Amino acid sequence: MRILLIEDEKKVAEFVARGLRAERFAVDISNNGQSGWEMASAYNYDLLILDLMLPGLGGTEVLKRIRRQKSQVPVLVLTARDGTSEKVENFEAGADDYLTKPFAFAELLVRVKALLRRGTTDRSSVLRVGDLEVDRLAQQVRRAGKRIELTSKEYSLLEYLVANAGRVLSRTMIIEHVWDESFEGLTNIVDVYVRHLRSKVDVLHPCKLIRTVRGVGYSVSDEPET
Repeated sequence: MRILLIEDEKKVAEFVARGLRAERFAVDISNNGQSGWEMASAYNYDLLILDLMLPGLGGTEVLKRIRRQKSQVPVLVLTARDGTSEKVENFEAGADDYLTKPFAFAELLVRVKALLRRGTTDRSSVLRVGDLEVDRLAQQVRRAGKRIELTSKEYSLLEYLVANAGRVLSRTMIIEHVWDESFEGLTNIVDVYVRHLRSKVDVLHPCKLIRTVRGVGYSVSDEPET
């Protein structure tokens, strides 16, 4: 699952992002309200973590704009402000939860998982292609009912491919989503991880789900290859 973290304190952003990535989430970071708002508008995130004290466009205004778009993405407000009036204002603006700084990562993680469970009412938490199942909440993968053990990056890559089943994804698109940063000149890292996935997901099965589209990228499908 993909999370947008809008936080201008570099140490806090790095701390939160590192912890979430260790839990197999893909994390994008914005350090100001304007870019955060633009990213939230442009991409389909599963969750937003939003600071209030942001340079330029404030967090509350970002939240209001997101809700005016009719977006139902869960939003966790993360801030040093703990006044009752501000909490009420942001809940009324559309916040789903509120966590004050300083905080323990364990508490943030519990709240993130709770919001993601709540936010799956309009999207399936289990992705399926053929006999392959990816449980996005438990972060478990099974094929033909048998559990497949994956590393964090292998899981993130497979989840992204399966969430976009039938769609061809370029190496650049995969890098931007799974690795959360630009790996300019290192797009072959995608090929390496696809080989790892194939050895775990496809090698023992006659129907190969992970497909190469020459000159473009990769896709996942259970349709017969032509």
